[in-house]
Amino acid sequence: MRTVKLVAASALIAAALYGCSPKSEAQTPPAPQVTVATPLVRQVQDWDEFTGRFEAVSTVDVRARVGGYVSGVHFRDGDYVQRGQLLFTLDPRPAQAALASARAQLSQAQAQLTLAQTELDRAQTLLASQAVSQAEFDTRQGALRTAQANIAAANANVRARQLDVEFTRVVAPISGRVSDRRVDPGNLVGGGSSAADVLTTIVSSAPIYFVFDGSEAVLLKYQRQARQGAAPIQVRLQDESTYSRSGTLNFTDNAVDTASGVIRLRAAIPNADGFLKPGMFGQARLAGAGNYQAMLVPDAAIATDQARRVVQVVNADGTVTSKPVQTGPLVDGLRVIRSGLAANDRVIIAGGQRIQAPGMKVQARNGRIQPTAAAQQASAPVTQAAPASSATFAVGD
Repeated sequence: MRTVKLVAASALIAAALYGCSPKSEAQTPPAPQVTVATPLVRQVQDWDEFTGRFEAVSTVDVRARVGGYVSGVHFRDGDYVQRGQLLFTLDPRPAQAALASARAQLSQAQAQLTLAQTELDRAQTLLASQAVSQAEFDTRQGALRTAQANIAAANANVRARQLDVEFTRVVAPISGRVSDRRVDPGNLVGGGSSAADVLTTIVSSAPIYFVFDGSEAVLLKYQRQARQGAAPIQVRLQDESTYSRSGTLNFTDNAVDTASGVIRLRAAIPNADGFLKPGMFGQARLAGAGNYQAMLVPDAAIATDQARRVVQVVNADGTVTSKPVQTGPLVDGLRVIRSGLAANDRVIIAGGQRIQAPGMKVQARNGRIQPTAAAQQASAPVTQAAPASSATFAVGD
């Protein structure tokens, strides 16, 4: 009887274990699903990105070169003016009166010169017959030279007064866009010095400069490339989605700022339509090294592990491995991988947040890495591998 009871108890235990086993297997979570793809391999070109400001090639504060009464304004605020175009007129009558006085002084000096010449000729005749002394002759000769000097001074005074009359017409010293007038007709203005009243300002519009700061590494790179010609540059405004304007780097300052470690650079940008204005901000990119073969992955596929950048790769057995990589710039929304990946690595491009730790098994399904449209990339916030003042810009190997 005791044996029968033991057999029955064993059967019950076995049945219970048998019934629990499927339930335990059902509670085991399945391997997470992820999307993988091999890196996109294509020809790319590095660009160094900067933020800068537009500056006019020429800027002039228009001042009168003589003081006087403003009698007329001959432009509309904001007009485009040509060099030599009349902007303001001052009352010319005081200058004309001064010119007439100078001409009268010239006539007086000419009369004195004629008299001195006549007296010298007479003294020379009398000297031959010893009717006058040598001292008297020398005095007449000195009077002639004084009269000649007075003629030269009077002529110079006439030219100066003629300039004063000319300067009552204030003309544009350069071609460009004029600002608003700072004085109205009826005002008295000072002139003839840097402290004179500013009547308006003019800035040139085409071409226009784009000025920005670059690191010492950028300076070295573009100095070495200068032997091959000016470096091309592309610029976009803060509300533009594409780099639609192009120019050339044409100037670098003569010293690196020891406080910040950067140097001022300048590019010339065509601006025939006058759309670009001095003082506007822009985003520029300079062509770095030449075209080269690169591997690209989505920027979202790159994680940070302390000081390292890593990507998650699925092995042939379905396990996940983290690979440290060196990254480059963004190209069409994809990040350049300089080292750390092989062309046949299966990179996790979606579902990586489900990975709890390296070595975990996953269910991988194949995907494809495609470049983002240039317009979508440019409309997103610009991501730089490093600020312009650092020394980690892309340098050709």
